[in-house]
Amino acid sequence: MKHIAIIYKRTRPEAAELTANLSHWFEERKIRVFSHENIDRSCASRDHESLIIPESVEAVVVLGGDGTFLSVARLLEKRSTPIMGVNLGGLGFLTEYSTESYFREFQQILDGNYEIEERMRLEISVLRGNQVIFRLGALNDAVINKGALARIIDLETTIDGRYLTRYRGDGLIVATPTGSTAYNLSAGGPIVYPTAQCIMLTPICPFTVSNRPIIFPPKVTVQIKPREPIQDVTLTCDGQIGYQLDSSDRIVISASTNPLRLIKTQSIDYFEILRTKLKWGQN
Repeated sequence: MKHIAIIYKRTRPEAAELTANLSHWFEERKIRVFSHENIDRSCASRDHESLIIPESVEAVVVLGGDGTFLSVARLLEKRSTPIMGVNLGGLGFLTEYSTESYFREFQQILDGNYEIEERMRLEISVLRGNQVIFRLGALNDAVINKGALARIIDLETTIDGRYLTRYRGDGLIVATPTGSTAYNLSAGGPIVYPTAQCIMLTPICPFTVSNRPIIFPPKVTVQIKPREPIQDVTLTCDGQIGYQLDSSDRIVISASTNPLRLIKTQSIDYFEILRTKLKWGQN
């Protein structure tokens, strides 16, 4: 590698210092470094326009947490540039490397001892009539949910144009395998191995208890439409970018043709991360 980017968490003072140390480490090895603060939720739209990762960058390093990782992943939505995440607090589901080991891991990568793991993304569109009024990619999920004081929402759902069911409740999660350990898990959805290819639908607090999570093959198109007038209902992508829905809107979701590419070394064990984060086997 000759050129890498480091994107670091805006709100962590130690992140800038770690970035400076890491940049110096790479530059000693004759690797050019582009560094920039990350996009946070409060200024995502503005920074999405201003933060441009150079085309010559061959890999992106994220210093932060899983939220930082997701925001950077959106920047790479149309690119095949691989990415890796260093968690400033410990292991994360996406930021898999720790600050205690990252220099060792980077040396492994520079020595060629790594592989590229592909993770599927979602492509989410909102249509009003025949016009697309909102479009975004998501690595984890698309969530349709109601505000705190809103009534139960009624969502008619079709798969490849065939009627599936009506989901009545607090909302609906459409998740990737990577997103299976995010909101999907909290709502009672299954954990799916992150390199699997599938799309999950998980209802949020369904009015009908027989509405259970369901897993579809990756090439289906999911369409969701409110069945009655709605108020204070939001579509949220990856828990970071929201869009207020209208009663006439249709949400269309399918697998993206551009997967995220993760840099993985042999030391990263997904099952260890599961045990650590979910505290399996602990009394």
